Amino acid sequence: MSSSSAVPVAYQGNTSAAVADWLNKGDNAWQLVAATVVGLQSVPGMVVLYGGIVKKKWAVNSAFMALYAFAAVWICWVSWAYNMSFGEKLLPIWGKARPALNQGLLIGRAALPATVHYHANGSVETAMVEPFYPMATVVYFQCVFAAITLILVAGSLLGRMSFLAWMIFVPLWLTFSYTVGAFSLWGGGFLFHWGVIDYCGGYVIHVSAGIAGFTAAYWVGPRAQKDRERFPPNNILFTLTGAGLLWMGWAGFNGGGPYAANAVASVAVLNTNICTAMSLIVWTCLDVIFFKKPSVVGAVQGMITGLVCITPGAGVVQGWAALVMGVLAGSIPWYTMMILHKRSKILQRVDDTLGVIHTHGVAGLLGGLLTGLFAEPTLCNLFLPVVDSRGAFYGGSGGAQFGKQIVGGLFVVGWNVVVTSVICVAINLVVPLRMPDEKLEVGDDAVHGEEAYALWGDGEMYDVTKHGSAVAPA
Repeated sequence: MSSSSAVPVAYQGNTSAAVADWLNKGDNAWQLVAATVVGLQSVPGMVVLYGGIVKKKWAVNSAFMALYAFAAVWICWVSWAYNMSFGEKLLPIWGKARPALNQGLLIGRAALPATVHYHANGSVETAMVEPFYPMATVVYFQCVFAAITLILVAGSLLGRMSFLAWMIFVPLWLTFSYTVGAFSLWGGGFLFHWGVIDYCGGYVIHVSAGIAGFTAAYWVGPRAQKDRERFPPNNILFTLTGAGLLWMGWAGFNGGGPYAANAVASVAVLNTNICTAMSLIVWTCLDVIFFKKPSVVGAVQGMITGLVCITPGAGVVQGWAALVMGVLAGSIPWYTMMILHKRSKILQRVDDTLGVIHTHGVAGLLGGLLTGLFAEPTLCNLFLPVVDSRGAFYGGSGGAQFGKQIVGGLFVVGWNVVVTSVICVAINLVVPLRMPDEKLEVGDDAVHGEEAYALWGDGEMYDVTKHGSAVAPA
């Protein structure tokens, strides 16, 4: 081989014991970055967002619920939950539980063993998913997805759930709910092989979180009445900071979906920003038209619904479809949250603190159904295990695809209603789900002995020049 055609040393395999010939350094680097920015969506993103968007007396508790969930999911994930979600098949909805801690597994080439897809005659239609990097990278990437799902569930429960009950809820829900959705739709379960499209978590993450949060909110019970009546954000700038991390982090969320730094990742990241921007603008316009004021918190809600709606189809729809999805993401969840919720006795009865049922449940289901309409055949063939998949707008098998999207959504909804209810009832037999009224009255100081904002500290003289006058001027 001539020197001009030789592969540069930097791109060769087996240059050291840590660089196998199957390792694609670019893919591995991108996947690690994608996983890290998704992690930043949670910590500090959602921690700061929750800490800022709630009433002042619940800022510490809300932020801590997110931080605890992130840590707890990590330990459960590597101990048993990863393989329940992406390991060898145990049932059509579950993988075999086992640890993901052995270096023999983690430094070997990544593989999702249940994802081999077969024709009806038994021949292989699509090979097993085998990214060109170590298994440790996949375990990391999928862990931060699982973690943010639990943090989203917490958004329905802020301001009254017992922290001890939350500590128990996180590992139970991860084990018996999240792993089922992840394996069924992504890891090689029955919905994966049937051809339901969930590019990067519209169903696995967002519908699950919205339905589970709403169901858990029913069982936990409402906030204190005065908190339900008045729950202003204590720091909108913190909320915007968390929202910004959430938006920018979604590049890793949807860009990491194809497990490679390829063309699908590029399309997904572009579509994500198109849909999100349109959704935010539409939501803001509706606020101005109907309420005469553009709401910053409303804009954040519109941003979130855009991010959520595009997620199930980010890598398989065209740019014009992302625009249409943005218009619908900014209007349909706006209607259910701002109009329908206030008219519905059922929705009013359940105290879903941040309206997760709308921003994630409705928006995620909407995105899944729109994917069943707009999924473009060429893009589908670049990503999906079922060859010749397409949305209903492209004819052929598209009508059947839309039906599959409906069934997939209903499965996720039904499973989460039942399993979340069982978990909540079981926990309530051991510890109360809801804080006692005396703690609800005080908030963070009663629950944690800490407050978000100290105007002056213990042992510090009160100084009117620093802390302001406690007495109104005459």
